[in-house]
Amino acid sequence: MTRKYFGTDGIRGEVGEGVITPDFMLKLGWACGRVFSRLADDDGHCMVIIGKDTRVSGYMFESALEAGLVAAGVDVKLLGPMPTPAVALMTRTQAADAGIVISASHNAFQDNGIKFFSASGSKLPDEVELAIEAELDEQLVTVGSKDIGKVLRVVDAAGRYIEFCKSTVPEGFNLRGMRVAVDCAHGATYHIAPSVFSELGAEVISLGVQPDGFNINEGVGSTHTEALAALVQEQGADFGIAFDGDGDRVLFVDANGELVDGDELIYIIARHRLAAGSSDAGVVGTLMTNLGMEIALREEGLQLVRAQVGDRYVKERMEREGWHLGGESSGHIICSDITTTGDGIVAALQVLRAIRDSGQTLSALRSGMKKYPQTMINVRVAGKVDLSAYPDVQDTVEAVEQQLGDRGRVLLRPSGTEPVVRVMVEGEDDAQVSSLCETLAADVERILG
Repeated sequence: MTRKYFGTDGIRGEVGEGVITPDFMLKLGWACGRVFSRLADDDGHCMVIIGKDTRVSGYMFESALEAGLVAAGVDVKLLGPMPTPAVALMTRTQAADAGIVISASHNAFQDNGIKFFSASGSKLPDEVELAIEAELDEQLVTVGSKDIGKVLRVVDAAGRYIEFCKSTVPEGFNLRGMRVAVDCAHGATYHIAPSVFSELGAEVISLGVQPDGFNINEGVGSTHTEALAALVQEQGADFGIAFDGDGDRVLFVDANGELVDGDELIYIIARHRLAAGSSDAGVVGTLMTNLGMEIALREEGLQLVRAQVGDRYVKERMEREGWHLGGESSGHIICSDITTTGDGIVAALQVLRAIRDSGQTLSALRSGMKKYPQTMINVRVAGKVDLSAYPDVQDTVEAVEQQLGDRGRVLLRPSGTEPVVRVMVEGEDDAQVSSLCETLAADVERILG
């Protein structure tokens, strides 16, 4: 069914524009409260967790959602600034009926959005999102005074999550002797990630840990790793770890300052699990996963199955296959035998286990995977577009695929979060890939007007 508000990962946009306004968030909180209450236990009592990243607009939307939820008779627990995966964890451990995250992830501070978790700490199923959208069309009616929800602020949320992260590695595991640069993007991990690694024994050099409400993801974090790469080399660190604004993505840079992306990190974790005898038959990636990862895994005897782009689709495919490792090149990595959603700190610790157990450097561990050149160009469009309605686009794609043969791929994908069509070409020859992608993007832009 067509959605009015929800994209591939909740609701997101520029603050003050469209639905990213206080009045809509008030109504959204009420609509969610109505739906979550119907799904709650038979006693009708419902409780929802709310966390947020460090954007200045988070305070405004937190208050609006809180007001809407209590108007629907729902109790609320406020976590304050917390990583998205921490909200998923607290939703489960606090026996909440749902969790809400106020964040626009890796976007700049001008944007904000809302993500949701079910009582199990997983993304909401489609039918629940559609039920919320249906409720948004109804008139807001406040419950009677005796039924209005109550609000409690959880004061020790950060400490609980730090202890959880440390519990995901074996007893006795430590990072002593490691010099690690950690970039928190001035986001939700700023008061958590450095503590996790330092408490495990690492010498931590911190970057992006001074949020002011406006600097989230600005020149730092997993979308801007140049500053981290420079810091690693300047300080002689063994490697660097970069999170995005809400902490569900992680990327590394090695001692040479070279980026190690999500595909390479998943490959490292998969090989470590294989060596430890705890591997599944394969790994779930996405349509964007590098062809080199698929080939490298195949050489190890592991399969790669591709899901749609979006961590919710990766998780669904992991459940269908019965596998426990999956993710995206952007750094969303899910270890479902450890936690229910993509978690940057948990995934980073899995990589650190591979480094420690193997006795090899990060550069050596990544060397078994040869990345194929991949070029992606975003073509801006007026709004949502159905590419299947444009046969000329399909013809141009087929022409490029014929030139690549069986050693390359073409992918066109409308973004779920931005008004763009992502045009991606992948193959063995870098120059050919770039040229074909530029030509294809120009053709798509011309055809779509």
